[in-house]
Amino acid sequence: MTVHELMVRGLVLESDDVLAVELVSAVGHLPRWEPGAHLDLVIGDGSVRQYSLCGDPDAPSLTIAVRHEPAGRGGSAWLHREVRPGDRVTVRGVKNHFALEEAPEIVLIAGGVGITPLLPMAERLARGGTPWRLAYIGRTPAKMPFLSRIHALGTRAVVHATAASGRPDVAALLDGARPDALVYVCGPVSLIDAVRSTLESRGLADRLRAEYFEAPDLPAAEPGAFTLRLERSNLDLTVPPGSSALEAVTAAGIDVLTDCEEGICGSCETTVLAGAVDHRDFVLTAREKSANTCMMLCVSRAITPCLVIDL
Repeated sequence: MTVHELMVRGLVLESDDVLAVELVSAVGHLPRWEPGAHLDLVIGDGSVRQYSLCGDPDAPSLTIAVRHEPAGRGGSAWLHREVRPGDRVTVRGVKNHFALEEAPEIVLIAGGVGITPLLPMAERLARGGTPWRLAYIGRTPAKMPFLSRIHALGTRAVVHATAASGRPDVAALLDGARPDALVYVCGPVSLIDAVRSTLESRGLADRLRAEYFEAPDLPAAEPGAFTLRLERSNLDLTVPPGSSALEAVTAAGIDVLTDCEEGICGSCETTVLAGAVDHRDFVLTAREKSANTCMMLCVSRAITPCLVIDL
């Protein structure tokens, strides 16, 4: 894991409750990134939060945007209330589980602060030749960050302020797209679920690429215990019903980076060496799950009696 010490260069209130935080290198070099990436930020209490990068990948700084969630887990409150220009922060690497792939057409759908990973994608696409469009949905303009950058994208980017015009028809947002288009969506669970249902009804479920900020309800796990073999540690652990692989690994004294413990952040991704996984996360695509080469320890379990992992 690469650790970077960064300094806060600037803070800009991009909307009523969304703060953009610009970070520059304090020592060494900035990590490189591509649209869709997020960074793992160590917050004031030592825990880790994931925030999508929403600046320019070629800029000499990293920018995240954080909506203030008073009832959240503390990361947004710390950034909004305590962090100031000149402060130093620690970033544990940059990851990308939401990468912009090549496709004959790209459809982007953002809800609220879900615009953050999609905006660099739209700006990249606007400079290329791939057909694309963006629908940006929010309650009012005052609640929607980065509107000036959205308007600069031209007519391919459409803003839907629901307080004035109501919620857009998700099916209509997808009408006219090629069957082989890729659809990227980020925002509330209800929006992602609506896009997923529409694509499934059209036989296009595999064209969805989604990033969640909160976990949807998980279906019940298959009952029963399984054995988790930690190959490098030479340990065999039993994961009982009602417990997670992450809990078993942590109880054995093995340090694993984790944050959400809900299958949406990708922090606890671990390589699978043998066995079949019951993938229960919301990070991997259907193709990645079928490949069976990695798992999210916090939510995924085993189909086979034993899973061998690279820990």
